[in-house]
Amino acid sequence: MNYLATHNLLFNSIAWGSVSGWWTLPCLLLGGLYAWLMYKQPSHLSSNFRFLLSGFRAVAVFLIAFLLVSPLVKTVKYQPQKPLVMIAQDNSSSINTFKPAGLNISQFNSTLGTLKQLLGNDYEVREFNFDSNLHPGLSTTYGGKQTNIASALHQLNERFVNQNIGALILSTDGLYNQGADPQYEARNLKTSIYTIALGDTVPRRDLVTSNINYNKTAFLGNDFMLEVLAEAYQSQGEVLRLSITEDGRSIYNQNIPVASAAFRKTISVKLNADKKGIHQFTVKLAPVSNELSVQNNTETVYIEVLDARQKVLLAYASPHPDISVIKQLIERNKNYELKAVQLDKLSTVKLSDYGIIILHQITAADNLSLKSFITQSKVPLWYIAGAQTDLQDLNQEQNTIRIIAGRTDVQEEFAVPVTGFSLFTLTDSTINKLGKMPPLMAPFGNYGSAATASILLKQKIGSVSTTYPLMAFNEADGRRTAVLAGEGIWRWNLSEYQDYGSHYALEELFSQSIQYLTANANRQRFRAYPAKNVFDEGENILLNAELYNEALELVNAPDVNINLKSTSGKNYSYLFSRSGKSYQLNAGMLPVGNYSYTANTKLGKQAFSAKGQFTIKPLNLESRQSTANHQLLYNLSTQSGGRMLQPAQINQLANLIKKNENIKTIVYDDQRFSDLIDSKWLFALIVVLLGMEWFLRKREGEV
Repeated sequence: MNYLATHNLLFNSIAWGSVSGWWTLPCLLLGGLYAWLMYKQPSHLSSNFRFLLSGFRAVAVFLIAFLLVSPLVKTVKYQPQKPLVMIAQDNSSSINTFKPAGLNISQFNSTLGTLKQLLGNDYEVREFNFDSNLHPGLSTTYGGKQTNIASALHQLNERFVNQNIGALILSTDGLYNQGADPQYEARNLKTSIYTIALGDTVPRRDLVTSNINYNKTAFLGNDFMLEVLAEAYQSQGEVLRLSITEDGRSIYNQNIPVASAAFRKTISVKLNADKKGIHQFTVKLAPVSNELSVQNNTETVYIEVLDARQKVLLAYASPHPDISVIKQLIERNKNYELKAVQLDKLSTVKLSDYGIIILHQITAADNLSLKSFITQSKVPLWYIAGAQTDLQDLNQEQNTIRIIAGRTDVQEEFAVPVTGFSLFTLTDSTINKLGKMPPLMAPFGNYGSAATASILLKQKIGSVSTTYPLMAFNEADGRRTAVLAGEGIWRWNLSEYQDYGSHYALEELFSQSIQYLTANANRQRFRAYPAKNVFDEGENILLNAELYNEALELVNAPDVNINLKSTSGKNYSYLFSRSGKSYQLNAGMLPVGNYSYTANTKLGKQAFSAKGQFTIKPLNLESRQSTANHQLLYNLSTQSGGRMLQPAQINQLANLIKKNENIKTIVYDDQRFSDLIDSKWLFALIVVLLGMEWFLRKREGEV
């Protein structure tokens, strides 16, 4: 930490190790006795001169004897730590969009920036701004598309948990559209919170498309529902004119009378999926006169219409908490339909209906019909090993991960994502979360993998990172195989929700794994595909590509070019990067809109081309709420011993913090012990004493 001023006080004292401090007295007696014996005989020296020389000798002998006792020197260093004052500024767009009348936002920013000078050198002041994440320094842009107050509090607490946190100044309107309730996270931040209440709590005339409930996928020829929550404030007597368009084509209209000053109504709309692909649905409330903002009148959603679902079979040995969790994670992707069957009931299932089989703690050898089907087909397999898995059969059936074990024990193994994994793309957020998951229970033994296997996760046993694979993929004889060498997915599921309030990482892991495994079913020599079909505004656009030679082996020798074209007619050209045996492209952030792409490459004399599309949807979360939540800010401040202030009262903040008796400098003492014999100045003193004695005796003719 950097301090504006640091005061160190040093105090040295003698301490004792394994010997008693009473040894000081014998050392003194030894020094005195030695000097007396040396100078007791009469000589021509005067008595005073003999006393001086004997004093030199006595002190020198005492010091030598004292060093032999091996005392310790205690050094105490006092270091003050000034109270830390953190300023967290909400930089989301709602602050500037819905500011109250009379608030000069530029002047407010300037005043907020002077707090550091007003507090002076007695405090350490750190400044931050936040939207969906925490950023250093204050900002004047107010361009954040999302607000996550709980995440900002959590990151501040993690960063300064062991420091002298004096106060947190939180400047916000209290509106958040990501993360948990900030009040829960604020309890972990042991400090006074002073809130600056921005935004306007007075309801103004406004129409809001508050929320739309919908499924992200629908199936061709089926009906699907949109549930629209429409709100109207201070608009009693008006008529809400609701319209819905699909890809710019009007498909639904309805008029709704507004019956109260704070009107809310949920409108259910049934639509039909009549065309395959990604479709843009725009829900709009027609503006009324003198409306506060028309930005929150419109909301756009994207729905992908599919031909049919991919069927997934999950076969398991016995009931296990993993089974229901895996089913939920996979079926959240509407592309997949999962059926879970216990091993003894597998004969009731038509195996040929399924495009992939997941074997949870079983192998094909455990069931004759399953073994026969797998032998005759190239269906992708995903093995999940655990305490009940027959490792000998597992090693015989696949060559992705081999486990050699002398006993049937299991042990805890943490996941460590492997840098450079290239079969498919996981977001940085998912990779980061996987590295923080609790351990899985995996068979105890020695692990190895095939030379052709691609390892996604390695094992960390305790605090020791190993080269053992935990999850890997391989392809042999036209079949793609995955192995996860541990059970306990339910622990990951609970942990992710507890820490992040969602299951996005696990959903992405299972979805991408199954997409890769099943891509083998309808093999194309060249494929180019986005990490997902719909990206959020401000998100990096990730694409993958795969090229196979005539032996259906992955190669990436030739270059792969791709051209993206937006509906506005703008073109973007890129060159894929090689990663492992495949290709990857991070196209960065692109403007909102629909994009089509064409990827091209050439292997030998044969040219290949792949086409597709994806959508970047706008984030309008900040415009959905216009009325500030000052009650939340009041609760945060009062529960922590702070205070809520209006923007006009910001000049009072410095005095409030200075008068808070709980915000004070803390002085830490650092005690260290060292051997006295290590003190070079003591040896110099002994040499000086003996040297002076010898010189004086020499001068008087005694030497």
